[in-house]
Amino acid sequence: MKTVSLKIDDSIFGETEKILARIKKPRNRYINEAIDFYNKVQRKQILEKKLKEESDIVKADSLSVLKDFEEIDYAD
Repeated sequence: MKTVSLKIDDSIFGETEKILARIKKPRNRYINEAIDFYNKVQRKQILEKKLKEESDIVKADSLSVLKDFEEIDYAD
């Protein structure tokens, strides 16, 4: 386990302390869970951005292929 020193806004610290007193959870565990949750949110946002970028690439390519097919003369 790594040791990290943090500077936390007074208002966030105060609210956290109130919550910790009510849920009876160690501060360290609470912060670890919060960071883990935030990491999951960030990974999801990164994946969504990557999928959107790739979807835009495929969309442009698909439209190009569709245009090529439309230009083919199928007359017999």
